[in-house]
Amino acid sequence: MLSVHRQVRRLLPTSTAWLACCLAACLAACGTAPERLPESNAPAIAVPAQAVAPGAEKGSEVAIYALGLIDTGYRFGGKNPAAGLDCSGMVTYIFNHAAGLKLTGSAADLARKGRQIDRSQLRAGDLVFFNTEHRSFSHVGIYIGDGRFVHAPATNGKVHISRLDNPYFAPRFEMARAYFN
Repeated sequence: MLSVHRQVRRLLPTSTAWLACCLAACLAACGTAPERLPESNAPAIAVPAQAVAPGAEKGSEVAIYALGLIDTGYRFGGKNPAAGLDCSGMVTYIFNHAAGLKLTGSAADLARKGRQIDRSQLRAGDLVFFNTEHRSFSHVGIYIGDGRFVHAPATNGKVHISRLDNPYFAPRFEMARAYFN
């Protein structure tokens, strides 16, 4: 469990890593009900509404699911991990399974959906689009935080993580889109 925590912590921003570790701990916990704690007279702590961004939970789920597909093989037109995934197939598969959102189409089709956001507003689960084949929106990835994204490039042959400031991707970045709130 500790090594998974270190891997997740290295890949995700602090708040998302904390959420991922909490989810992993919950899934690993035994099935017995916890003892009821005595009631406290301490005042409840109110969390301001703006502290929890709308859609952040679904975005984190998408990012965590994407990390689970690292090293999945690439296949042009691939739409499921067993047969291999291409970039848009990876995105549509993850959004369907992690967030229950049915997306379809190529990277260019996905670029017409959702809400365009500034690069400075990127959150886990947002999509990032690139011009990698001298065509607008020819590649898409899922932002996971800390300037990193998960994608399925043909050149590497496997789903992996790259950085937005990577010398190859930085000049090819075109747009970011949010799909949750």
